[in-house]
Order: sequence, then structure tokens, then C-alpha cells
Amino acid sequence: MSEQGGGLRRWRLVRADRDAVPPSVRRFMRRARQRRIRAALPWAIAVAIIAVASGIGWMIYGTSVLGVRHVEVTGAVLLDPPQVRDAAAVPDLTPLARVDTGAVAARVEALAPVDRAVVSRRWPGTLLIEVIERTGVAVVPRGDEFAVVDDEGVAFRTLPKRPAGLPLLEVANPGPEDVNTRAGLEVLAALSTELHAKLISVTVEAPARIRLNLADERTIVWGDSSQSAVKSSVATALLDRAEKTIDVSAPEVVSLR
Repeated sequence: MSEQGGGLRRWRLVRADRDAVPPSVRRFMRRARQRRIRAALPWAIAVAIIAVASGIGWMIYGTSVLGVRHVEVTGAVLLDPPQVRDAAAVPDLTPLARVDTGAVAARVEALAPVDRAVVSRRWPGTLLIEVIERTGVAVVPRGDEFAVVDDEGVAFRTLPKRPAGLPLLEVANPGPEDVNTRAGLEVLAALSTELHAKLISVTVEAPARIRLNLADERTIVWGDSSQSAVKSSVATALLDRAEKTIDVSAPEVVSLR
């Protein structure tokens, strides 16, 4: 209520009738509102997607919801699964997505019997460690014990007695970097089944002074490790002979008559 011209004038708020707005204006306003909704919709969807993705990412990488609850070990024979798990050193409930599988494999491969390790994830909470162990091809004396070595010369197991089925590798300084060890292993890899069956030991005094000692007290003079496949074939063909010493150091001149 207000005073004007010496009298009282009453003001009253009156709601405009719908029909008071022209149809063209209503259509314009409706189209404008639809345009605003259409313009805002992609942004709303994008925000929703980002929020959901952030929530999922946080759940996977930042919480223990999908954490490591079990470490499964396969392929271990010389090692016990607990030894592999200890070497893997993955704390319980570590987010599975954050486990560095390469680092875990490297830690497991540091175990002497392990040649290679493959680490993978199995959701929702299992870490798989597949162990490929070294295969022994010979043994080398180590005091009163025997060290089993693989085809690279790596000693990965020590036994109190010499195991059956593995020849003795006689070298002064056994190891992967030793030239005599590598030469002896190269010869072993080339031997035929017949020679392997009769073999007792391989003696390597120098890279060019290799000999094989057989179960029937015979000796095969091998020379160096070159042409080992040819030498193996020639030596195998000469096994039926009565000679105590078979020399295949120069296989191209050996007579097979």
C-alpha cells in the first residue's frame, strides 16, 4: 500500500494468465530450454563418467578391495611354495593392480634353482607365479658333496651323494664364466644317446684338452669342443671296437673300417 495524491492506492500482485503469454513466445522459451538441456547433457554425462571412472580407479589402485589375498605357485619341485612366496615378498592386501610383476619375477629368479619366473594376475585377488626350474646336466665335485649344474654352468643344488644319471664334469674352476666349463657343457650337449648311456665323466684340462671317460674303462680323446656333433657320430660308430682309447680329436681323419 502506498500514498499518492493525498489518497490511498492499493497494489495487488496479480498472476498473469497463461493465455496472456503469446504462443510464439512460449514456443521460443520451450526451444531455448531444450537447447540449454541439450548443451548441458554431454557435460553432465562426461562428469558422471569421470566420477565413476575415478571411483573405480580408486577402488582398484587405492584400496584393498581388489588386493592380493593369495599367491599361487606352480612348477616348483626343488623349491617349496613358501620359499617362492617369501622371495616374491608381496605383502597381503597390496592392490593387485599395483603389483610390479617384473620386480616380483626378478626376486623369484634370484633363487638358485629358478631359471625363469612368469608372474601374472588373476582377479579379484590372486597373484600367479609360474616357476621354471633349472635342469641338471652334470655334477661337479664340491668337497665331499656334489653340485648340480645346468647347461649354462650354474650350480643350483648341492647333494651329499653323486646322483645317478648325471655325468661328472671335472674342471678346475666350475662356473658359467669358466671357459673349460663352457667347453665341457658344449660337448655334453652334442653327445648321442649311446654315448650318454656309457658316460661316467668329462674331463676338461684346457679348452683343447677334453676327454670322455666311459663306464667300460675306455677313454675318448675329444680335443676341443669344435665339431662336437661330428665327433659324437664318429665316436658312437666306434663304440663296438675293442680299443681302450678312441681318438676323435680330428674326426675327418678317423678310419671307420
